[in-house]
Amino acid sequence: MCLIILMEGGAKEKCPSGMDNSFILFYLQALFWPLFVLSFDIRHHNLIVNTLDISSCCVDEVAAEHVGADCIVHYGRACLSPSRRLPLMYVFERKPVVLETCVSSFRELYPNRQSHVILLYDVNYDHINDDLLALLSSEYPNISASTLHVDGELCYSHGETHGQHNVSSSQCQNGDQVVQQFGRQFVLKSGLTIEDYSVFFIGHEGATMTNFMMTWNRCSFCSFDPVTMTGRTESVSINKALMKRYYAIERAKDASVVGILVGTLGVANYLTIIEQLKETIHRAGKKSYMFAMGKLNVAKLANFLEIDIYVLIACPENSLLDSSEFYKPVVTPFEMEVACNKKREWSGEYVTDFRDLLPGGSKHVALANPDDLEDGDETDVSLITGALRMTRFSSSEPVSSSHDSSLVLRNQALTVANANTAGTIYRKNKHKYLKTGKIHRIGTGSVGLGFKLYSGIARPLIKMLLSGNFS
Repeated sequence: MCLIILMEGGAKEKCPSGMDNSFILFYLQALFWPLFVLSFDIRHHNLIVNTLDISSCCVDEVAAEHVGADCIVHYGRACLSPSRRLPLMYVFERKPVVLETCVSSFRELYPNRQSHVILLYDVNYDHINDDLLALLSSEYPNISASTLHVDGELCYSHGETHGQHNVSSSQCQNGDQVVQQFGRQFVLKSGLTIEDYSVFFIGHEGATMTNFMMTWNRCSFCSFDPVTMTGRTESVSINKALMKRYYAIERAKDASVVGILVGTLGVANYLTIIEQLKETIHRAGKKSYMFAMGKLNVAKLANFLEIDIYVLIACPENSLLDSSEFYKPVVTPFEMEVACNKKREWSGEYVTDFRDLLPGGSKHVALANPDDLEDGDETDVSLITGALRMTRFSSSEPVSSSHDSSLVLRNQALTVANANTAGTIYRKNKHKYLKTGKIHRIGTGSVGLGFKLYSGIARPLIKMLLSGNFS
């Protein structure tokens, strides 16, 4: 199959991506070895690369472009985020599902045969879609089964058409609404909204299901785990999860220095959301710095003490990062917009896909017109510390200069109220490493004054310890 894709697509370089396990990588190398041999005859090359994003669910187009690939084959788990640079083909695992047990669990969870239910699948269980729908559609006439729908240029195997994953016109009649979200597509009956449906998710508990539950937090969720073969009603309190996210929004309001973490280079429009966040943060009177550091961990983010809060730009499934172990909180672009955009209010509605926040997106809220607002400070009360905070709004555009010596016209009517430069923050937070101490020499009974160091960096102290000169 892979050889046919190469021949039909005309691709000279093909890059499988998405593996984050050495065993899977070894297995794929053995699997692709015949294609490596055949590539000498047909002048095509096959390369296996690992992902550079924070999670293996994203397609790593950057690594593929580094080796000059013409198309990508992504194996395993995928978030189905759209990509724009290279043609793409997904190959999912066909994990087994006992359909009889799944149908039995569905009947127990939905005793009312007139229930409006949406069937959602993990990508590795999408192959049971038609069989499960055939078993349930006769008993439950109001079922809406989802299908995979990925934006962007796709590669297909022999005999597969581009319209295979699209909803046909016969399925969308009498004003029915087509919903496309997170690589899935399903139909809602005329006059009904997503809140009128219950969601039945097939797969294990993880980032995919959490992403759906946070986005459609007004819907009831049930799930079936094919591994444990058990179905249940998801009793996890969405309100409690939303309260945690609102706490993160309040932390973002208190912050004055924001770090923008670039967690993906493959999701479409990631550069656009970066520029939009920079402008939004600047309009709120905050400073922003951008970081691109690959996979995140506590040690990496702990190196930047000046940053008050981080905003992570990633795919929807990785945006909800558990930052409890980090020294500074990590929020999503939506949470940062709620904190900085005066026109966006918190209503309990949650957005995990940053593309919905862009102009033309379903959840886009434009910034206030600078001509209608004046620069100034607004007094607010922090719900975390209880102290007063000054919310400064800036109507000027962020200054982006290529040289430090560039001249900028100064506004004589304004005075600097609070300037948080890197030097100011360092002088404010510098530690007094050692005070007057005593050196105890092992083997002697005498104790004498060793040295006196009041404050500053530890380099002189290290030189003293290495040289043994404590005078």
